[in-house]
Amino acid sequence: MSSQVTLPRLGQGMESGTIVRWLKSEGDEVEKGDPLYELDTEKVTQEVEADASGVLLKILAQEGEEIEVGKAIAVIGEAGEEVAAPEAESEDATEVAEDEGQEEGEPAPEREDERERGREEGPEGPSEPEQRANGGRLKASPLARRIAKERGIDLAQLRGTGPEGRIIAEDVEHAQVAPAKAGAAARVTERGRVEIVKLNQMRKTIARRMTEAWEAPAFQIAMSADMTASIRLREALLERVGEGGVRPTYSDILTKVVALALMRHRDMNAHFAGDEVHLFPTANIGIAVAIPQGLVVPVIHSCETKTIEEIAAARADIVERTRSGKLKSEDLENGTFTISNLGMYGVERFTAVLNPPQAGILAVGAIEEQAVVEDGELEIQPRMDLTLTVDHRSVDGATAAEFLRTVKAFLEEPGLAL
Repeated sequence: MSSQVTLPRLGQGMESGTIVRWLKSEGDEVEKGDPLYELDTEKVTQEVEADASGVLLKILAQEGEEIEVGKAIAVIGEAGEEVAAPEAESEDATEVAEDEGQEEGEPAPEREDERERGREEGPEGPSEPEQRANGGRLKASPLARRIAKERGIDLAQLRGTGPEGRIIAEDVEHAQVAPAKAGAAARVTERGRVEIVKLNQMRKTIARRMTEAWEAPAFQIAMSADMTASIRLREALLERVGEGGVRPTYSDILTKVVALALMRHRDMNAHFAGDEVHLFPTANIGIAVAIPQGLVVPVIHSCETKTIEEIAAARADIVERTRSGKLKSEDLENGTFTISNLGMYGVERFTAVLNPPQAGILAVGAIEEQAVVEDGELEIQPRMDLTLTVDHRSVDGATAAEFLRTVKAFLEEPGLAL
């Protein structure tokens, strides 16, 4: 007996997801636990496994389609088993039933006269009341609506050539981007049309999170650290790396140092939660990772209990899975502090935006040789700038300064962290 595959809820607060790619085709055999499709949620793109064995009889959700949690997306059953047509879920689906058995957008012979009359009505097309018959709702087929959504086309501006002025896929295919959607920035220029790129789920989440961060009353403080001792420490760690081992980076040393500093200044290892501040017993540090789709912050948990070598291995694994799209929801949850390092890009210093509800985020620049006066003498030191952004609702300036001073001290003399 066939069973429906429904979109699962992969994390708290998840309401919908977008099918990125089907990993199986209709007719393929599927074993329970096999990767079935890639799903893009607000937090991450990940593979979802089949929850039943059999044959993939029918795919109900197409790639690029946003689906609500709990909605059927496929059917798995026995080979040759008939698949019942899904029940209509909207008035649009009822309309489609009138054209059952016909390729959408393909004119039926008995309705071609109606479509021809629609084409002859001129560019203006039917008046809005005609298109919005049946209770004021715009009449358009589901396929036409989906194509319009993908291309940013305003259906209200189109002339429908279907029965009773209904907009069909053919109308959308031949339409131009509507000015109401495109705006002034998308006008056609002499060099061609402005490309419109719709935000994926990740970019939408980044936009929402950055707006939330901007609303927080944040402040920044900065210090620079002499990295001479940390450089020696890394060189010593590299000598211990065996064949196939992970080479520790300065980010790994910094992650360990920050974790130990958070344990000494627990007010920084916190979440702001309205009229409460939640202090955490472990340092779960998020590492900002840039990927083509945006910025992801996977979390390395309990960093204060890990050695630098263990942190390096965990960092290498989680970064590789981030860039290959194999992160899981739990990899992004329960972070208590974030580090953003742009030193590898030659950035000397920058200010990072808060990662709510976390109380702080540390921005790290490149290690550069600088002229410094020590005991009245001019000397050259390898220094690194540290800029701490703090949510002032949960942390005050003195607390933030003490924390950053501890991080600086640990970097300059790692033995102090013992």
